[in-house]
Amino acid sequence: MSLLTVSGSPHVHGDQSLKKIMWGVVLAMIPAMLVSFWYFGLPAIIITLTAVISCLIFEYLIQKYLLKEKTSITDGSAVITGVLLAFNVPSSLPLWQMVIGALVAIGIAKMSYGGLGKNPFNPALVGRVFLLISFPVDMTLWPLPKPIWSLVDAVTGPTSLGILKEGIGKGDTISQLASELPSLQNLFIGGVGGSLGEVSAAAIILGGLYMIFKKIISWHIPVSFIATVAIFTGIMWQVNPEHYINPMFHLLAGGLILGAIFMATDMVTSPMTYKGMILYGIGCGVLTVLIRLWGSYPEGVSFAILIMNAVVPLINKGFKPKRFGEVVK
Repeated sequence: MSLLTVSGSPHVHGDQSLKKIMWGVVLAMIPAMLVSFWYFGLPAIIITLTAVISCLIFEYLIQKYLLKEKTSITDGSAVITGVLLAFNVPSSLPLWQMVIGALVAIGIAKMSYGGLGKNPFNPALVGRVFLLISFPVDMTLWPLPKPIWSLVDAVTGPTSLGILKEGIGKGDTISQLASELPSLQNLFIGGVGGSLGEVSAAAIILGGLYMIFKKIISWHIPVSFIATVAIFTGIMWQVNPEHYINPMFHLLAGGLILGAIFMATDMVTSPMTYKGMILYGIGCGVLTVLIRLWGSYPEGVSFAILIMNAVVPLINKGFKPKRFGEVVK
C-alpha cells in the first residue's frame, strides 16, 4: 500500500503562486523606492542595492552550505527583505552596517527558523531594530532631502516626530512648534527628512492600493492599524491640543503608513483570519501610540509590529477558521 504525503494547508487552488505574490510586493514598492532615489540621490540607490544584494547572498550561502537545501533566492522574498530594510534606515548609514543588518535579518530572523514561512518575526524589522540598538547614532542621523541633481552635500536634521518629541519634552506647546514642523501636504507628497521609505506617504499608499487590487493583501490590517492610531491620537488631541498634535500628523509622519501596508501585512507573521487581522491591527495601533506619546522613542511602529508578531500564535488560536464540514452549534 502506498503512503500519501499531504502538504501543509491551505489546499485551495488558485492562480497565485508564492513567486508571483513576492514579486508583486516588489512591484508595489517601486513607487516609494523611486521617490527615495529622487529625494536622497545616489546614496539611497547604493544603500538599497547593498541591502538587497547582501540579503540575496546571505540567503544563498546559508541555504547551500549550512542547511544544504535547494536555494530559493529567485522567489523574491529576500529582495523584499532587502528593500524593506533599506526603507527603514537613513541614506547615510555606513554600508558595512547595512551588511550586518542584512545578515541579522536573513541569518537570524529568517533562516535560523527554517526559511520563508517559518519565521515568527518580520525579518526586515528585526534587522532594523538590531541596527537601531547597536548603532543608535548612525541610525538617527537623518539626511534632509535634496534634489537628485544637486551637487551640494546633504545636511542632517531631526525627523518630524523627533522635532515633536524633543519639543514637547522641553515643555513647548504645539503652537510654538508649528513653524518647525512640515506641512501635512509635504508629509503626504514627500520631501521631509527620515528613512528612505517614509518620505512620501502617497507613494506607499499607491503601492498598498495595488496590492489590495491584486489581492496580495487585504484591507483589514492596514485599516485597523491606521484607524486605531487616528482614533487614539484624535482623542488625546481633543483633550489637550497644545500638548498632543492632530491625528493627521501622526498618520503621515514617520513610518506608520509604511509599517501598516508593507510590514504588518506580512503573510507569514500576521494572523490567518480576518477577525484576527483586525485585532492584530488594533494591537499594533495601540502600541504605536503608547510608544510615540509616552515612550522614549519618537517612533514606535517597528517595536509595535514585532511585539504583535509574538502574539500572532495566540490570535490564531483564538480565531480559528471553521473546519470544512464542521457542524455549527
